[in-house]
Amino acid sequence: MIVLAQKLDDARDEGIKIGEEMGKIEGKAEGEQQARIAVAKNLLKAGISIDIISQTTDLSHDEINQLQEDSAL
Repeated sequence: MIVLAQKLDDARDEGIKIGEEMGKIEGKAEGEQQARIAVAKNLLKAGISIDIISQTTDLSHDEINQLQEDSAL
Protein backbone atom coordinates (compact mmCIF):
# COMPACT_ATOMS: atom_id res chain seq x y z
CA MET A 1 0.00 0.00 0.00
CA ILE A 2 2.89 2.36 0.73
CA VAL A 3 4.34 1.77 -2.75
CA LEU A 4 1.01 2.68 -4.36
CA ALA A 5 0.73 5.85 -2.27
CA GLN A 6 4.28 6.84 -3.26
CA LYS A 7 3.52 6.24 -6.94
CA LEU A 8 0.39 8.36 -6.66
CA ASP A 9 2.38 11.14 -4.99
CA ASP A 10 5.04 10.93 -7.71
CA ALA A 11 2.40 11.06 -10.46
CA ARG A 12 0.75 14.07 -8.80
CA ASP A 13 4.08 15.85 -8.47
CA GLU A 14 4.88 15.13 -12.13
CA GLY A 15 1.45 16.47 -13.14
CA ILE A 16 2.06 19.65 -11.18
CA LYS A 17 5.47 20.06 -12.82
CA ILE A 18 3.99 19.60 -16.29
CA GLY A 19 1.21 22.08 -15.51
CA GLU A 20 3.71 24.67 -14.32
CA GLU A 21 5.80 24.30 -17.47
CA MET A 22 2.73 24.60 -19.68
CA GLY A 23 1.73 27.74 -17.78
CA LYS A 24 5.16 29.27 -18.35
CA ILE A 25 5.00 28.53 -22.07
CA GLU A 26 1.48 29.96 -22.38
CA GLY A 27 2.44 33.03 -20.35
CA LYS A 28 5.46 33.68 -22.52
CA ALA A 29 3.40 33.37 -25.70
CA GLU A 30 0.76 35.73 -24.29
CA GLY A 31 3.45 38.26 -23.34
CA GLU A 32 4.97 38.11 -26.80
CA GLN A 33 1.54 38.65 -28.38
CA GLN A 34 0.89 41.65 -26.13
CA ALA A 35 4.27 43.11 -27.10
CA ARG A 36 3.45 42.73 -30.82
CA ILE A 37 0.12 44.46 -30.24
CA ALA A 38 1.80 47.34 -28.38
CA VAL A 39 4.32 47.79 -31.19
CA ALA A 40 1.53 47.72 -33.78
CA LYS A 41 -0.44 50.38 -31.89
CA ASN A 42 2.61 52.63 -31.75
CA LEU A 43 3.32 52.12 -35.44
CA LEU A 44 -0.31 52.93 -36.29
CA LYS A 45 -0.03 56.16 -34.28
CA ALA A 46 3.14 56.99 -36.22
CA GLY A 47 1.25 56.58 -39.49
CA ILE A 48 3.08 53.47 -40.68
CA SER A 49 1.23 51.41 -43.30
CA ILE A 50 -0.65 48.28 -42.32
CA ASP A 51 1.49 46.22 -44.71
CA ILE A 52 4.70 47.25 -42.96
CA ILE A 53 3.15 46.79 -39.51
CA SER A 54 2.05 43.30 -40.50
CA GLN A 55 5.52 42.41 -41.76
CA THR A 56 7.14 43.85 -38.65
CA THR A 57 4.85 42.33 -36.02
CA ASP A 58 3.59 39.15 -37.71
CA LEU A 59 0.05 40.30 -36.95
CA SER A 60 -2.54 39.79 -39.67
CA HIS A 61 -4.07 42.70 -41.56
CA ASP A 62 -7.37 41.89 -39.86
CA GLU A 63 -5.79 42.08 -36.40
CA ILE A 64 -4.19 45.42 -37.22
CA ASN A 65 -7.41 46.79 -38.70
CA GLN A 66 -9.20 45.76 -35.50
CA LEU A 67 -6.59 47.59 -33.41
CA GLN A 68 -7.06 50.65 -35.60
CA GLU A 69 -10.85 50.50 -35.19
CA ASP A 70 -10.56 50.01 -31.43
CA SER A 71 -8.23 53.01 -31.16
CA ALA A 72 -10.67 55.21 -33.07
CA LEU A 73 -13.36 54.77 -30.39
